[in-house]
Amino acid sequence: MTPRTWGRDLVLGARFAATGGRSGILRTLLTAAGVGFGVALLLLASSLPSMLFQREVREAARAADASHEVAEPRPDTFLHYTQYSSYRGTGLSGLLLKPEGPKAPVPPGTTRMPAEGEMFVSPALADLLASPDGALLRERLPYKAVGTIGEAGLIGPNELRYVAHAGFLTPDSYDGRAERYGWSVPEEPTNSFLLLLVVIAYVVLLLPVLVFIATAARFGGEQRDRRLAALRLVGADNATTRRIAAGESLAGALLGLVFGAGLFLVARQFAGTVEIWDVNAFPSDVVPETVLALLVLAVVPVASVAVTLLALRGVAIEPLGVVRAATPRRRRLWWRLLILAAGAALLVSAVGGVRIDETEIDALPIGAGTVLVLIGLTGLLPWLVEAAVKRLRGGPVSWQLAVRRLQLSSGTAARAVSGIVVAAAGAVALQMLFQAMEQDFTSSTGHDTTRAQLQTSLDARDGGEARRAIARLSAVPGVTGAIGTVDAYVHRAGPLKPGEEFAPIAPLSVGDCASLREYAELPSCADGDVFVVLPPKGATDAPDAGRVGETARPGARVALRDPQKHEAAVPLWRIPEDARTVTSRRDPAGLLRHGVFATPKSIDASRLDDPNAVVLVRLDPAVADAPELVRNAALAIDPTATVNGLSDTEQSSRFLSVRTGILVGSTLTMLLVAASLLVATLEQLRDRKRLLSSLVAFGTRRTTLCCSVLWQTAVPIAVGLALAVAGGLGLGSVLLAMTGQQVRDWWVFLPVVGVGAGLIAAVTLLSLPLLWRLMRADGLRTE
Repeated sequence: MTPRTWGRDLVLGARFAATGGRSGILRTLLTAAGVGFGVALLLLASSLPSMLFQREVREAARAADASHEVAEPRPDTFLHYTQYSSYRGTGLSGLLLKPEGPKAPVPPGTTRMPAEGEMFVSPALADLLASPDGALLRERLPYKAVGTIGEAGLIGPNELRYVAHAGFLTPDSYDGRAERYGWSVPEEPTNSFLLLLVVIAYVVLLLPVLVFIATAARFGGEQRDRRLAALRLVGADNATTRRIAAGESLAGALLGLVFGAGLFLVARQFAGTVEIWDVNAFPSDVVPETVLALLVLAVVPVASVAVTLLALRGVAIEPLGVVRAATPRRRRLWWRLLILAAGAALLVSAVGGVRIDETEIDALPIGAGTVLVLIGLTGLLPWLVEAAVKRLRGGPVSWQLAVRRLQLSSGTAARAVSGIVVAAAGAVALQMLFQAMEQDFTSSTGHDTTRAQLQTSLDARDGGEARRAIARLSAVPGVTGAIGTVDAYVHRAGPLKPGEEFAPIAPLSVGDCASLREYAELPSCADGDVFVVLPPKGATDAPDAGRVGETARPGARVALRDPQKHEAAVPLWRIPEDARTVTSRRDPAGLLRHGVFATPKSIDASRLDDPNAVVLVRLDPAVADAPELVRNAALAIDPTATVNGLSDTEQSSRFLSVRTGILVGSTLTMLLVAASLLVATLEQLRDRKRLLSSLVAFGTRRTTLCCSVLWQTAVPIAVGLALAVAGGLGLGSVLLAMTGQQVRDWWVFLPVVGVGAGLIAAVTLLSLPLLWRLMRADGLRTE
């Protein structure tokens, strides 16, 4: 067979698709819509690496260059300080600047260096500040907004960020001095467990899309068969009719490529308005990887032709009809199990080959094995549906209509559900991996959130100012308790000893008894007491605690300021002879303190050198904005203050990044699966238009037919979900065996089953309007 003959027949089929009357055009449009949705999602999926990469590029490009130290101020240098905070659960970041000369570089995304007291804000922050919801945030930012930050200064259009000129910055209260923006951080190798998650996620998320495209290429099969029979009647042979049928599918696929590309271009324009799992992007960032995009453009048309030829391989097209109208031949099981076995063999060969201390995995056999297992499950579904409906008997009229339809054409229903099987099985396996790996990438912070929920440290000029800051934070509405201390250092009095470069020091904390008890095991405490605090024996997170005795001893005289920095006489203080030595306890932030603990009456804190007010607060859960009120109060006291929330656990940032990408992809895939099932159901209803009208004309109740559609959707999905649960649990178990992990929860499939039930309800409801329209009497009209 020459390429010219193939080309002629494919072109003829494409002409039939475009000029085949209303039904032919409708079928082509349905195919194009199905393929287009799949292509758009594939292009979006191939753009995800670019989106995440551009976010990292922008974040690195807008940061002040800290790759080398700039010791002295120059006309082109600036001081910088980065503030990280949050507002009602949403991250908020700010860059505080103080130019040291007229040539200081302009911050990325802005048009000029803001003047003192001015700030540039992101568009999202500008909208928030202008809304009633931003009232508390307006109190927190004492700067005048004079413009917006452009794309170059933001990692996403919904980011809350500001760039402000802070004249209060000094060499003692800043992150550093720089002369330009933009620096790079060496990339950390990705853990092998995360690589395994990424490989499985790509297979699980993209395979349902390919299944949907293959299903869309077979839309309108019954009407196409009648046209092919007419071609046989005028003299075309079987091979020619199959090529013409492939040409029809190719036309729909090519139109779907155009539709999908257009849909992708439209969707990327809304990338900034849609946020999924805290990720959004600028339209310019949504760019498909070139190789992946070309692969999609090449594979989709070829797949449409191959699927059509494969679908017609067992169909004898005759001049007066097709064999498909007769009872279908029983499906064979052996080759379906063979695909499953081949995939399982590849995966089993990799058992024990993924270790957490490695940064590489053998992705090819793992990916190929997963693909074969999921394809095997998809191939097994039609056999299971056929075997299940073959044994169904009796029941209401709606049930009997649905069962009979499935018995006559179970393959169409199974194909419509195949995407759900792949997505559900993959989701179960991924969830098992997540649950097992989450413990490896989750570590305890040591925080005790029952004792405090927020922590802040405020700079103060003297102890009196520090105490006033503690009192102010304690009085914030929504604060039910505060653990506050004035922290500084005491220095050994007297001249340096031979070989010493500086005098030994020890931490000093001044606070009331209630606060000090949060840091040390105090047998008793009264105002005026002093304690020497040492960490418990065996503690490894206080390495310098052993030198406390060089400075802090009962009866020792200590300097309250650094003698090396002050030429004048420094204030001295004697630790009382009756100061007791006690053992420290972990504070709510999980830290061990040591040094000298003093109550207010025992020391004049106003003589301390640049102390800090360290405050941990307990919040009233009934006051929703209590954290924001605390942040506002802290920044009003110290513009460089950072208020940190305490949490019991923390997770690896790379694990969170991978999980976020998978959740975004899973959401899009499930939306596509729902759309594919709906389109397939609508296409089947359209093909049965005359049958539905005939049933209504003979007196069948419309509610009965509606229930019949529900059963026709529910039965294949129920069988498919049962298969997906079994296959997903098996696949997840093998994948866990690769990493040496154990299954932590065998009930992870329950949410997947819930999603399946939701799909049944959603598809049925959305198909009812068309079903109601097709059951009118004019459906019996023919030409």
